[in-house]
Amino acid sequence: MHDASHPAAGGGYFDRLDADWAALRADPALRQAVTDWVADGHLTDGIAAVTDSWAGSLTPEQLLAALRPTGGVTDALTDAVLRALLQRAAGRDRSAVLAGRVIVQAMLPAAVRITRGQVRATGGRTRDAVGHVTVTALYEVARSGRIHLRPGRPAANLALDTLRQVLAELAAEQGPVGEDLAAAEQLADRSPGPYEVARARTVRAAAVEAGLHAGPAEDAATAPARLELLELLLDAMRDGALSTADAQALAWHHISGGIPDAEAAARAGITDGAWQRRRSRARARLTASLRPQAAA
Repeated sequence: MHDASHPAAGGGYFDRLDADWAALRADPALRQAVTDWVADGHLTDGIAAVTDSWAGSLTPEQLLAALRPTGGVTDALTDAVLRALLQRAAGRDRSAVLAGRVIVQAMLPAAVRITRGQVRATGGRTRDAVGHVTVTALYEVARSGRIHLRPGRPAANLALDTLRQVLAELAAEQGPVGEDLAAAEQLADRSPGPYEVARARTVRAAAVEAGLHAGPAEDAATAPARLELLELLLDAMRDGALSTADAQALAWHHISGGIPDAEAAARAGITDGAWQRRRSRARARLTASLRPQAAA
């Protein structure tokens, strides 16, 4: 079985992934799966038109071309194809494994960028080591079943969630191990490190994309609390506990330098009182969504 996180030996990690893809795309099982995917998603004619191919014999290469748009491929088609694959990858059968592998191949340019950034930020790790962490995270996120349900462009959401998971895993590896290093914790530099900086940028970018008020970037005094609130709101939106309007009502009010109620209500096209009631209901929903976690 093809495994995106453990490609065949030889060459650099990403080179081996490309070699693995070259072998996989000739697999009759993948070719049949491609036909089934695009037919089920009613995408056959659209992909065939932009790849100059016959609708009844689309290949993995043509599917990849639709996922890496060039001239003639619209953003709408690319998003539709990726959403269809993400939905398929959430399954538990052989087809889901193949869909996850195709998504990884389509997202390799983003994975390379994430890897390059983390190699520079952390130092001491090889490109292949960070690449392995990145691709494994990408594959897990692709098969998580949550990306295709979220608003916005799926490729951007996929890359953001992958980066967040990579940062968390690399940060966990940085933790001191053993009693001999206990004293060193007292000497740690409390200024934000590369992981914290990258995490802050990721959260702010996701918040801005979701229409939330992210607050001033230079406000270091309230940055940790602000990031925690933004992450809570983004997670609640992802899980369906809060709507975008609910999350905006909380972020616009509570984030440092919050938007006055009158201005926020005007932006939303409702009265001040209705805006305040929306915020109160949103706060109650967020609190309720956190209770199971607190009890666990």
